[in-house]
Amino acid sequence: MTLPRATILGLGAYAPPKVLTNEDLARMVDTNDEWITKRTGIKRRHIAGPDQSTSDLALIAAQQALDAARVRAQDLDLVVVGTATPDMFFPATACLLQDRLGASRAGAFDLLAACSSFVYALICTSQLIAAGAISRALVVGAETLSRLIDWDDRRTCVLIGDGAGAAVLGPSTGAHGMYGGLVGADGSAGDVLKVPAGGSRMPITVDAIERKLHRAYMDGQAVFKLAVRTIPGLIQKTVAQAGWTMDQVDLIVPHQANLRIIEALASQMDIPLERFVVNIEEYGNTSAASVPLALYEAVQSGRIHDGDRIVLAAFGGGFTYAACAWVWGS
Repeated sequence: MTLPRATILGLGAYAPPKVLTNEDLARMVDTNDEWITKRTGIKRRHIAGPDQSTSDLALIAAQQALDAARVRAQDLDLVVVGTATPDMFFPATACLLQDRLGASRAGAFDLLAACSSFVYALICTSQLIAAGAISRALVVGAETLSRLIDWDDRRTCVLIGDGAGAAVLGPSTGAHGMYGGLVGADGSAGDVLKVPAGGSRMPITVDAIERKLHRAYMDGQAVFKLAVRTIPGLIQKTVAQAGWTMDQVDLIVPHQANLRIIEALASQMDIPLERFVVNIEEYGNTSAASVPLALYEAVQSGRIHDGDRIVLAAFGGGFTYAACAWVWGS
């Protein structure tokens, strides 16, 4: 018996209502709209309210995705949340979400691959469906990275936004679904993007807090070089795995880390920027939520049509990277 490939049955997305503009940041730190826009392409970002956690954002996106897919939460076999900012160390944010949704039959776990988490989770879950191990799954990318940022550090605070995106997966009834997926990592580059304190190696102490070691650190130039060196080849290998050529790809949905990075990817791959989904101006870098937010908006705006060939690609702290190729539709 030939098992069906996994496909996306429905999408959801959520961004908190609080918007932080470049002008707002200019009143908080030594920066200005021109400096931020020129270096990042970001104009605004959404910030979670004091009463909102990662699971709160995930819940809204997940409910939208379930409604769009016409799947009941109690029919889910698995809930996976990709996040670097869980509500707490444990229980997993996916378990909290499973309970709030009423997905009582589903297993649940978090997946941490930083900004690559959603794409990693999408690939892993799709393979479980293709293997016949599960039938219906919810995959969420959700972050409240604003809680980890040093708002006095203009190198990082101008980049980050909060949000969530979700996808309900199930077996395809036709030619739609995932045709290829690759994941990778380079742990030797772990120091370029990290939160030093808070784990078992460096627990939170008064000294760690005073030294701001519980905040995110990033070497922006190193991240840029790693992304531009890694992602073009990753996309090309994923497309080849799917049995396609690059000119057959209708749209690429990349991680929204920095507009300069996306422009560099387009240039290096000799692909017009118009074939990339770009929404970083409105949301900034939302880490694991970045790709599903961009995918949701592309579908909602009519940029993605039934039968289109699309590639999702992400990279993040770790250094992690992942890409997957889809024929759109259910």
